Amino acid sequence: METALYLPVKRFLEELGFTVKGEIGGCDLVGLSAGDPPVVVIGELKLAFNLELILQAVDRAPAGDEVWIAAKMSARGKGRECDARYRNLCRRLGFGMLGVTDRGQVEVLVKPPTAAPRREPKVRSRLVAEHQRRQGDPVLGGSTRAPIMTAYRQQALSCAAALADGSKPVRELRAHCPDAGKILLNNVYGWFERTERGIYRLTEAGHAALKRWPQQRVEVGAGAASPL
Repeated sequence: METALYLPVKRFLEELGFTVKGEIGGCDLVGLSAGDPPVVVIGELKLAFNLELILQAVDRAPAGDEVWIAAKMSARGKGRECDARYRNLCRRLGFGMLGVTDRGQVEVLVKPPTAAPRREPKVRSRLVAEHQRRQGDPVLGGSTRAPIMTAYRQQALSCAAALADGSKPVRELRAHCPDAGKILLNNVYGWFERTERGIYRLTEAGHAALKRWPQQRVEVGAGAASPL
């Protein structure tokens, strides 16, 4: 699974000084530096170096300052990581290239240029905002079959946890989540039901969500978020 590559690559980028989180805005991983504005690093993961990995990186590149592709090193040393043409393509595109061994060791195959020019600042801003609002790092990069634990979903779970023991007015839920009013009104996931004006209760789907994500029942005090 591609998720097996996430932690080694995450550790590698953290050692370079980035705070890394998985599955941000469609990217397998996004890392932010501590500066203001932060340097945005985007990573894409695949089990093997192939054209699809390059194409994914090309698609993500306009939103980041630095792009890395990462894949498993081939067992016999005959994979694309040994192909000079593939490495040269990464250099021409400005991508870094990382090989991950079976033991989880990371080898730098190609270094990216520093601070490539940004061409889509709005997309970049959305990545930064989602990264900063998301509590912890709840999703392994490379996940494909499970709903992504976005900042919006975390805030909705915070509201659901507050309603777990019965109906409450919106004003009480704002102590857990400043955006409670919008989240309850929009009811993106079908977890909430209005019993009377300004008062909501949890639906069966909401109770099921709390059972599915019990570790996410946290109080979230971040700013407005969108259901990415």
